[in-house]
Amino acid sequence: HPQLVQSGGGSVQAGGSLRLSCAASGYIYFIYDMSWYRQAPGKEREFVSNIYSNGSTNYADSVKGRFTISQDNAKNTAYLQMNRLKPEDTAMYYCKITCKEYWSRPRVSHWGQGTQVTVSS
Repeated sequence: HPQLVQSGGGSVQAGGSLRLSCAASGYIYFIYDMSWYRQAPGKEREFVSNIYSNGSTNYADSVKGRFTISQDNAKNTAYLQMNRLKPEDTAMYYCKITCKEYWSRPRVSHWGQGTQVTVSS
């Protein structure tokens, strides 16, 4: 099944920017969407943003206007550009792919390994 490799993240001061990448490797018949979630310590994992194969996007209210999701279909890679970061954005960020691995198989979802984003005030 597809492997997701995340990169980017790190530590930044409030107001700064970071860019996350999520690359899917292996054979994929069709990608429905790629999405980003985050989980802060002691909290549940929450939706951040997603992008469908046709380019349409969704964002959590907390990140609208600050985060931008994009994709490179040729590389099966999704990006999350995070601007004007706030301390409350501090979390482990996970990407997820929902896809069909083969035309005859049902859609499945796979998660990346996670990458830490820390925003200091």
